[in-house]
Amino acid sequence: MKQLTVISVAAVALLLSAAMVFASGAGIGRDGTIVGTKGKAKTLQQLIDMYDSSECIECHEDVHNDWAASPHSRSIYGTGRAAATMITAMKNGFMSWKYSGVKTTKDIKVEHLMGCMKCHLPQLADATDDVAVELADTLMEWYDAAKKALKNPNDKKAVATRDRLKKTLTSLNINCLICHNRMAITHKWTDGYPQHDTVYGFNDGEHDSEAFPKMKRSLIMDESILCGQCHGMGPNLELENPTQCATAYGSYMWAYRAEGGRKTCQECHMEESGLGHKIISYKSKVMQKMAVDFHVEGYAVQWLDGSTLKPKAVVKVKMVNRSGHSIPDG
Repeated sequence: MKQLTVISVAAVALLLSAAMVFASGAGIGRDGTIVGTKGKAKTLQQLIDMYDSSECIECHEDVHNDWAASPHSRSIYGTGRAAATMITAMKNGFMSWKYSGVKTTKDIKVEHLMGCMKCHLPQLADATDDVAVELADTLMEWYDAAKKALKNPNDKKAVATRDRLKKTLTSLNINCLICHNRMAITHKWTDGYPQHDTVYGFNDGEHDSEAFPKMKRSLIMDESILCGQCHGMGPNLELENPTQCATAYGSYMWAYRAEGGRKTCQECHMEESGLGHKIISYKSKVMQKMAVDFHVEGYAVQWLDGSTLKPKAVVKVKMVNRSGHSIPDG
């Protein structure tokens, strides 16, 4: 009995010491992140500047040009449709819901927008609620100007406003620093937080950059979980009002990988496709051919329509999904 007591006391002491280690060690490096050193953005322009990747162009022009042709470079604006859909999500969503606390855009907080921005602009979490209001107002003002310009292309004021606000919206995107810094580490309590002066990729060492003089290896840079942070497991149940959009990562994990599939998102969308940092999906003919097989069989028959024989063609089409996830998604 005494021996058990000693053991139990030792076990409690061990647990307490472990708890103290975790309590003092958990979250080390948070203050060294980009937002940790700069503080939360108070305006849209501050948020744009906080994650400005223009310095990357000097040494990585080809990669930057690929990225500029990708949907990630227009994650808020899209073709205009994405921005318009976000307005619909606001008006028909939390602005019309009884308990959201939102009646006008002035009531909007960052948390209200994260249903969309968790993927389209994750760095919005590094901004104050004033920025959420400014973003909502910018979307609304852009949409009104775009409608006026479409109705009357000679309305110079509307055209100028539309183009100016489009530039702002396209400056809010998923750029180099989002993938190669902010989202480059998933297990922050074990691997540390991404630091403000470091870019993360496949190597450790010095980096020829004034703003980012260090280079470190990211454990997930070539793993699908990097993409899965935005491209979804399914319902975002961590939100106070859960929503569901992208589920590609979920179907990839529970169907493709569960059945023995081994390829990563990067292998298909960047390497084998030859698209590099364009990372285009359904709009790429290369990706279409990689993702879907069509088996077509056609034959002729004589169809008896009453007393009259009529020729008909029968075409059987079988479409097979060869991708590693559900189609369509998001």
